[in-house]
Amino acid sequence: MSQKIYVTGIGLISAIGDNVEQTLDSLTRGKTGIGELELIDTIHKTRIKVGEVKHTNEELIKRVGLPADTKITRTSLLGMIAAKEAMMWAGIKDTNDFRTGIVSATSVGGMAITENNFNDYLNVEKTGDFLDYILTHDCGDSTEVMAKYLHIKDYVSTISTACSSSANSIMLGARLIKNNMVDRVVVGGSDSLSKFTINGFMTLMILDKEQCKPFDKDRKGLNLGEGAGFIVLESERAAAGKEILCELTGYGNSNDAYHQTASSPTGDGAFLAMEKALRLSGLKPKDIDYINAHGTGTEVNDLSEGTAIHRIFGDAVPMISSTKAFTGHTLGACGGIEAVLSVLAIKYNLVFPSLNFTNQMNELKFRPSTVLETEHPINHVLSNSFGFGGNSSALIFSRH
Repeated sequence: MSQKIYVTGIGLISAIGDNVEQTLDSLTRGKTGIGELELIDTIHKTRIKVGEVKHTNEELIKRVGLPADTKITRTSLLGMIAAKEAMMWAGIKDTNDFRTGIVSATSVGGMAITENNFNDYLNVEKTGDFLDYILTHDCGDSTEVMAKYLHIKDYVSTISTACSSSANSIMLGARLIKNNMVDRVVVGGSDSLSKFTINGFMTLMILDKEQCKPFDKDRKGLNLGEGAGFIVLESERAAAGKEILCELTGYGNSNDAYHQTASSPTGDGAFLAMEKALRLSGLKPKDIDYINAHGTGTEVNDLSEGTAIHRIFGDAVPMISSTKAFTGHTLGACGGIEAVLSVLAIKYNLVFPSLNFTNQMNELKFRPSTVLETEHPINHVLSNSFGFGGNSSALIFSRH
């Protein structure tokens, strides 16, 4: 019998909550976190809406219990908070009783701090605190910081595949357990807003100046966001006697290599990822009760994903929504955050609404859920995450 992968812990921080409890409250009340950018000084400040965590780095440092003068990035801080909550939820107090690993994902790493000191790097006569941040720039630094904070040492790795990053970290975690390399693993991702990210997406001209409208005929783009989401995966042996939140029953990754930043118009990558996840889970399309879509609100992504969904489900598309109108698109963290939301959907039998949806897309037959659905049993959730370069990932979470 194949090794089952149990989810025993969840944790997150985003624009709609500092923890799981606050996030669930915002979701059930339809309270969005999309608003004005406050903590980054950029010329685009008044041109965009974002999902920002409204705490300064100093406040986050205090929350994790580190000295005020600690040199640490925002990406690391957000990840530490979410991963710690996931471990506490799973009741993990000692990482020595089972082989414990962490696979964290990010797209910007420590760039939110290092970019502010670019001119200082070029001034050979100037020295200062900025030198302390050079080693925090790369993506792997945030994982190393989290591992040290959580006392995890058996397996430490980082994934950076754009917006599919943390979904891929969850897949890798499951494979580590199935191949008997670890007994449990903290998986997910963390990303913080940065000028580099904002400038890049402004150049692509895919940012909405107002709140995004995933799958709406009149959608104009995405809202960037920041945050972190982690889950704890455990083997059957490590999870014995614990509350099982759900199982990770399926996962799939593909790459259609269609374009550097655009999705395939026929949804090839998304289709293959979902097909692989269903095949691994042993489920049929009709068994899926809810799809937490990637649903960014851009013209290309929503059409591509919607086309792929119709290729898988035909006219029988299950309840579907995008939660990015709550949190913003958190890039490398979105798969982890939405994995937590998928677990909550199963735990409380909820389908979260797609905010701001009004007009049906001509090319698609389905309409996303626009109200909080509470009357349907949710046993299997499909969660999609698609990244630049055609890297596409799908996860399936199932009731235990």
